Amino acid sequence: TDVAQSGNSEVFRRHRDHAAALHAIVVVASRRLIVKQYRAFLYTIYATIMKSSSILVAAATTSCANAFVPVQPVNSRTPLALNGLFDGVKEAFGSGGMGELEGDRETPIDRWMGWNAKSDKPMEAMGSKAPTDFVDSMDTKNYVTASLTKPMGIVFEENDAEFGGIFVLDISEGSSAESDGTLKPGDQLVSVGDSKVYGLPFEEALGTIIDSTEEKVSLTFFRGPSKFLYGAAGASQEWLDSFIKEAKVEA
Repeated sequence: TDVAQSGNSEVFRRHRDHAAALHAIVVVASRRLIVKQYRAFLYTIYATIMKSSSILVAAATTSCANAFVPVQPVNSRTPLALNGLFDGVKEAFGSGGMGELEGDRETPIDRWMGWNAKSDKPMEAMGSKAPTDFVDSMDTKNYVTASLTKPMGIVFEENDAEFGGIFVLDISEGSSAESDGTLKPGDQLVSVGDSKVYGLPFEEALGTIIDSTEEKVSLTFFRGPSKFLYGAAGASQEWLDSFIKEAKVEA
């Protein structure tokens, strides 16, 4: 104002120009600061994007690598631990009892039990050994009956405690049992007349023979191992009772 009042226009113009220049400098500096901050902001975003891309690429690479790794086959047919659950059935129906199966019908249980599919090779148990001497104790063909006078000349022996009952151990020479020729060592005594002695202790079974008052005592025997008469493969009590009654009628 003082300069303007003094009429010195030249000085006024200089001050005005200096002010305009200063204003321009301030504006330019402000713009540079803003641009610098904006560029820093863009760089931060760019760095974040690049980092995320690296993670995605690494994940994709790992997935691709896993895609070409051979998959290990899963064995769904795990062996069964039967722990003796079917031991009795296995003994009763081994390879000798069931015969051969068609190939498309064979199962792991069949192989474990020894029930093999048809093949050119001799049949054998693929699991644990199954008996080949199976004798069906519910088949009348596997029983013999002898009517003998006393003294019979039969030497009896008791089976193992798990079974009970008695069997023919030996036959004395010149005895009625030898003359009859029906009995053989190993025959299992099942009945005396119409009295069932199946599974009885030695004294009780032998006592039934001694107590019989018949002139000829009828003895019925199972011709086969004790495990097929008394074990899980043995005949049912109902079947034995019916068989003994029928045998008595026929006698």
